[in-house]
Amino acid sequence: MSRTEQFIHEVDRWSARNYGPLPVVLERGEGVWVWDVEGRRYLDMLAAYSAVNQGHRHPRILAALEEQAGRLTLTSRAFHNDRMGPFLHELCEAAGFDRALPMNTGAEAVETAIKAARKWGYEVKGVPADRAEILVCENNFHGRTTTIVGFSSEAQYRAGFGPFAPGFRLIPYGDAAALERAITPDTVGFLVEPIQGEGGIVVPPEGYLGCVHEMCREHGVLVLNDEIQTGLGRTGKLFCGDWDGTRGDIMIVGKALGGGVFPVSAILANDEVMDVFRPGDHGSTFGGNPLGAAVGQAALRVILEERLPERSNELGTWFQDRLREIESPHVEAIRGRGLMIGIVIREESGPARPFCEALMRRGILCNDTHHQVIRIAPPLVVTREVLDDALATISEVVTAGSPAALA
Repeated sequence: MSRTEQFIHEVDRWSARNYGPLPVVLERGEGVWVWDVEGRRYLDMLAAYSAVNQGHRHPRILAALEEQAGRLTLTSRAFHNDRMGPFLHELCEAAGFDRALPMNTGAEAVETAIKAARKWGYEVKGVPADRAEILVCENNFHGRTTTIVGFSSEAQYRAGFGPFAPGFRLIPYGDAAALERAITPDTVGFLVEPIQGEGGIVVPPEGYLGCVHEMCREHGVLVLNDEIQTGLGRTGKLFCGDWDGTRGDIMIVGKALGGGVFPVSAILANDEVMDVFRPGDHGSTFGGNPLGAAVGQAALRVILEERLPERSNELGTWFQDRLREIESPHVEAIRGRGLMIGIVIREESGPARPFCEALMRRGILCNDTHHQVIRIAPPLVVTREVLDDALATISEVVTAGSPAALA
């Protein structure tokens, strides 16, 4: 039995089987590269679902982690620490909001945004008690808590986990007219992804976010902009909403905010929303911890000072154009923004998973999402030369008679 097989066997024996990962066991990473336990090198074209925008083990982020770990790692919010304030100051200034509320994971931040919107609805908008409604989009993915999966349109995400929390209603994604028809006096928020990532890299019509933000403002509805996967440079702007000139009323961030080394998330909003929270309303033992704050501050500085959004825009535009030049019987479309790219596989060619397996055997790691889409999202520090080499491999895989022929 190989080392890879040994590790996979151990995971299969002792772990809940809630994932079906590709059969590769990674042990170290550097920049855009990762190595498995057999010593093989791979190009990481997933970046931990965009949590590693800065590349694996970025030296500035590791230095911040190590320095802070030698001083103080956790206090809880029962006491102040000297790292949270400076971190949130820089985050708010970069994002253009008055205040931030730090959490740990993306799902926690989404739950926090939901609580903020509901409380704002009752205290500011004047919605009657327990009648606040939040509109959400079909094909959404905002996390895995029971509240969040309760408003998913994906049957598997819901099956066996009910009963679910009320107060959410599904509408079509990318359809501003459908949103306007759905708004009622009890509507307090509209929760939306600027690009649907898990849903298959689905890009809404040009100007969609700007249009719905203006519409929601007219009706007294908050836009909850989920930038967990799309934010912090991934789509070629600091935040994906910048393409349409809006960051929403509550912006949700995570993933790359932790620099690939520590879970850090937050919601950002102006005083009118944030002032609904009072001591005891909401909290987290680890949210705003000094270790996470130090890492988040360093991670944000790397994105801004190394101009990773601009890099993503330039390389992403070039890479997508090159992908579209590939003549493949299997590829239906290339879609995305910046370095958040989906290669859509035709249904008659089968699912995307075998294509990802063929790429893995050739040294490129990506994953399939929504059955038919190969998701491409390398660390934003990737170079054009590396991407150019990857293009040849991708072309070989998607132009073959079948992925099985490439085994």
